[in-house]
Amino acid sequence: MRNATLKTWSARAGQVPLLLNIGAGLCLVAMVCVIAAGVVMRYFLGNPLMGANEIVQTIAVALVMLALPQATATGAHIRVDLLDRTLGRWGRLAGDILARVLSITVLGHLCLRAFAKATEAAEYGDATNMLQLPLWPVYGAILIGMGLCILVFAAQILGRLMGWTPDHE
Repeated sequence: MRNATLKTWSARAGQVPLLLNIGAGLCLVAMVCVIAAGVVMRYFLGNPLMGANEIVQTIAVALVMLALPQATATGAHIRVDLLDRTLGRWGRLAGDILARVLSITVLGHLCLRAFAKATEAAEYGDATNMLQLPLWPVYGAILIGMGLCILVFAAQILGRLMGWTPDHE
C-alpha cells in the first residue's frame, strides 16, 4: 500500500513541471498577443492600446516565475565549471551544496520580502498606475516561483548527499 502511495505521489509531482511549462507558454503567447495588438492599434489604427506596458510587465513576472523552478530543476541556468577538475569530486560536491544552500538562503529572504509586499499590497489596495491592476498577485507569483525553487534546491541537496548526480551536469 505504501509503495502505491509513493508511486501516485511521484507521478503527480512529475506533472508539476509540465503544468509550469504550460503556464509559462501561455504567458508567453499572451505577451506576444498584447504586444502585437498594441503595435497594430498604434501604427495601423492610430489608437494605442492603453496600459499595454503594464499588462506585458505583469505577464512577464508570471512567465519568469513559472519557468524558474523548471529551469532550476533541469539545470538550464548558466553554469561555469572553471574549477571542477581542480576541486575534484569532493570539492565539487561541497561547492554544489554550498551554492544551493546560499541560493536557498537568498531565495528564502526574497520569499519573506515578497510575502510582506503581497500582504501590504492587498491590505492597501496597491495597483498599477494606468489600469489599476492589483499588485498582490504579482508578489504572490514571485513568492510561489521562488518558493518552488527553494524546494527544488532542497531536493537537489538531498539527492547529492545520497549520491545522485544530475544528468545535466
